[in-house]
Amino acid sequence: MIFGRLWMIDRLTRIARGTTVLAFVVSPLLVSCRSAPEPPSGQALYLRHCASCHGESGDGNGSLTASLRRPPSDLRLIAKRRGGRFDESYVMQIIDGRRPVAEHGTREMPVWGAVFEIEHQRKGYPGYTSLLHSRSLTDYLGSIQRN
Repeated sequence: MIFGRLWMIDRLTRIARGTTVLAFVVSPLLVSCRSAPEPPSGQALYLRHCASCHGESGDGNGSLTASLRRPPSDLRLIAKRRGGRFDESYVMQIIDGRRPVAEHGTREMPVWGAVFEIEHQRKGYPGYTSLLHSRSLTDYLGSIQRN
């Protein structure tokens, strides 16, 4: 009987030590997950990178409009210009630079995919982050469409 109790106490002590070690190893990982910065919203990206040309509301009336060779388009009308359909793939390709836009002539609009990659070069996964930013921006543009 006493031997059985000693065995049980020894077993519980080992479990407690293992749990303590596990908590010690896992807790920094949990803290680092919680402290990771939130990615910027599509609206924040838009205001930072697009509003100076396309306007805060997307109407094509930004503060730099007068200095551009061609007026920026009204981004609220993308779907209307494409037969009522907001083509997310098409918009993402324009944002990240994979699809040239004739209205941009010699590409006045920056290739945002490259800009996003450069901004995140030292943070790890710059290509993936660039894609996420382009996606967020596309989602935001989809949300401001008018008929």
